[in-house]
Amino acid sequence: MSLQFHTVPVTPFQQNCTLLWCDDSLRAAVVDPGGDLDKILAAVEERGLKLEKILLTHGHLDHVGGTAELSKRLQLPIEGPHEDDAFWIEQLSLQTQMFGFPPVETFTPDRWLQQGDTVTVGGEELEIHHCPGHTPGHVILFHRPGNLALVGDVLFAGSIGRTDFPKGDHDTLIRSIQEKLWPLGDEVRFIPGHGPMSTFGRERQTNPFVADKRFG
Repeated sequence: MSLQFHTVPVTPFQQNCTLLWCDDSLRAAVVDPGGDLDKILAAVEERGLKLEKILLTHGHLDHVGGTAELSKRLQLPIEGPHEDDAFWIEQLSLQTQMFGFPPVETFTPDRWLQQGDTVTVGGEELEIHHCPGHTPGHVILFHRPGNLALVGDVLFAGSIGRTDFPKGDHDTLIRSIQEKLWPLGDEVRFIPGHGPMSTFGRERQTNPFVADKRFG
């Protein structure tokens, strides 16, 4: 697979910030830079990568906290999430107070992402699927040639995203998983926003929240 990845757990929440890069060009994107920028940039340098953009799955602090600083420092465009998460980004200062994080700058993405959009990383293309529920503007990234998905906080190994934050909705999240993720295929490996990787097929069999047997 010419799209490569490496996860860097960041912030006290151990959020999976992911480096994605095209093997042919070594051009890269950083997905969900929640913080700990020195750790992220060390991983970039170690692999000899050239960062070309920031991609965001949703607007929660642990996923976007380092975005404004990283964008300014390296002049990187910001793509994502869906515009329905604008209110989360606008309230970043409130989020930092709520979770006891140091202050961070807010920002406006250069491009909001919609269902059916695509983004590029070097010569590789990823599909955008809008998957609300955890937040209303959550998107996931899917690399079809490599059967790899970056699902943020929609789905985890053995669990699903929280829906008790403002504008979260449990039924909507379940629908997003069943209607947007499962059709991509059981063999798809996914990188969640926290914790280890899994596959959609394994979660359909064993996940206590969304296993097929729960829904007849």
